[in-house]
Amino acid sequence: MLKLAPEGYPFIVFFAVITVIVFLAGGTWIAFLPFMLTAFMLYFFRDPEREIPHGEGLFVSPADGKIILIKDIFEKDYLKTDTKQISIFMSPLNVHVNRAPCDGTVESVVHTSGKFLSAFKHEASLQNENIAMAMNTKYGKILVRQVAGFLARRAVCRVQAGGSLKRGERYGIIKFSSRLDIYLPKYTDIKVKSGDRVKAGETIIGVIK
Repeated sequence: MLKLAPEGYPFIVFFAVITVIVFLAGGTWIAFLPFMLTAFMLYFFRDPEREIPHGEGLFVSPADGKIILIKDIFEKDYLKTDTKQISIFMSPLNVHVNRAPCDGTVESVVHTSGKFLSAFKHEASLQNENIAMAMNTKYGKILVRQVAGFLARRAVCRVQAGGSLKRGERYGIIKFSSRLDIYLPKYTDIKVKSGDRVKAGETIIGVIK
């Protein structure tokens, strides 16, 4: 049975109702477009199970998509230390459910209003509307930032400060295409490169030995 993210139900029900109304009023061909939109919403909000890797010192990808940036950076807003930043772009065809990169306790969740630049642009990371989740882990503090994009105008973080997460556990979703930035300890051995395709909760993006 297809598992769906709960945030998708309002969209799915809305387009399904429109499909039925249009079908009853105008027939099969006229109802084809809203039917296809309903099917797309079912596809977009899919939430498949993942094989979470086991082992010490592993960070898994928090999002499905394509690696568009890897760099060393001083994260000045939350961690206030040198980090490894990895940015992942999510197209409308990717699964958009976000998962925790490792075990840890949520230190803070901060929503910041902002612009809706294309998620590919580097400045989108800091200028776009976003939700930043800082976590305390046994390897140090990390930060995961859900960034809204040109199409994605809404990110959802399901956890609050004081909550705990396990590696690969679902914690939020970004509706429609966008990006996700993760900031790992500076001594993390990065296991991906720009252009790689990754899966949330499954692809190992970094290791601490």
